[in-house]
Amino acid sequence: MGNSDNDLGQRVLDIYDYIQDNLYFNRPDLQINGREFNSTLLFGLLTALCQGKELIIGEPGLGKTTSAEYICSLLYGFPLGVIWASEVSGHPEQTEEKVIGRPDLGRLNQGEEVVVWSYFVLLPVKIVDEINRLPETKQSMILDGVDRGNWEYLNDAIINDEYCLFATANYQDRGTNTIIAPLVDRFDVMVESKHPGPNLAYLIGSDGASDGHLRDEALEARFHSVLSKRLPYGRLSEELESLCSQFSQAVEGRTGVRPLSKGERAELRVQMGKIPFDLDFNAFFRVVLSELSFCRKYGQKRSHEDCEQGCHFTNYLCHSIRNCVSNRLPLSVRKFSQALAWLLGAQEAGLEHLRLILPFILAHRIQWKEDAVVKKEKEARTDPLDVHMAKEAVREMHRRFMEQGDQIKNALAVACRIADGEPMEPIEGDHPLYWEIRRDLGEPDIRG
Repeated sequence: MGNSDNDLGQRVLDIYDYIQDNLYFNRPDLQINGREFNSTLLFGLLTALCQGKELIIGEPGLGKTTSAEYICSLLYGFPLGVIWASEVSGHPEQTEEKVIGRPDLGRLNQGEEVVVWSYFVLLPVKIVDEINRLPETKQSMILDGVDRGNWEYLNDAIINDEYCLFATANYQDRGTNTIIAPLVDRFDVMVESKHPGPNLAYLIGSDGASDGHLRDEALEARFHSVLSKRLPYGRLSEELESLCSQFSQAVEGRTGVRPLSKGERAELRVQMGKIPFDLDFNAFFRVVLSELSFCRKYGQKRSHEDCEQGCHFTNYLCHSIRNCVSNRLPLSVRKFSQALAWLLGAQEAGLEHLRLILPFILAHRIQWKEDAVVKKEKEARTDPLDVHMAKEAVREMHRRFMEQGDQIKNALAVACRIADGEPMEPIEGDHPLYWEIRRDLGEPDIRG
């Protein structure tokens, strides 16, 4: 990467370090390229940078929401007070008028339908606190918005040109609901906000651990004034960015780190999008996709169809899961792999980047069969069960890839040559991917 690329990447790493050292106390639980990271903080940064969507789970009071608030403040340049005013709380009485928008009653009395949009819709940083306390019927009202940034109310609509989403969820209790499958699948990653340990927890609330540097009451009042003007969305975005720039300068003077401007965020996303994927990344990801979608008997995984006993592929992941992963999975994988590679200054997104992000992209998407859960739930672990099982699954698939990697890459290369018209026979092997290659080439059904 060029100097400007490195400068932006280093600024993001400086923001990571500032949050870790001063605001969100945590233990590192990931290591890549000789550097340790905390998964909640790292994936939060990547989510904000690449306009992703993150689900943060954990016990009450362990920093799920505050970690997202600090990240959004320091990467987007919004004071904490403005972010707090924009958050959506999950509870049974939540309504569309509180989350998305409401009619301007004064104008409505004059026969005009004018929408007063919520801060949640207007701001590019979106946080839903305790999303699993929303009843299942009310979760649907944010589906399109969180997926495409497209918000509709009455006869009006707003399309966010930039946005990221964070949602928190406590573990199941009598007040929580199941997050509906379509909403779960829209999250790129799921992480747990863990307890930092007694020594770090002791420092919380001490003089050196304060978020006061991210507050500015005078500027916050100006933000609220602009947001209440009901300006056209494009004009509103320009005025907000001007205020964000002023707040960023103030934050830099207080902390030594400077939030990114909208232009800088757009620039780094262009840089991320140019990062290529190396050969091992492409081959291993195809292995992963085949094991998450393949079924010998029925052609693909379907959540309402059970695998037969004694299937030849019993030892592969396809036999332990109930569902077929959606086509949002590759989008999440590519986006977060490129973001991680960019942050670490890599020229390509490779196998190690993919191995690190995959468990957090798969954990909430895989529906495990009951017998697979029974085998794993009593194992010693440091992660919640879903993340633990996803990590174990990635390790197992990676082991198979290391054993068969050269043959798999050769099989994919031969398949490309056959598709280009060369008279060759596809390479055969003992993995679902070889069967999928034959199907893609129009070979006869070999299920038997």
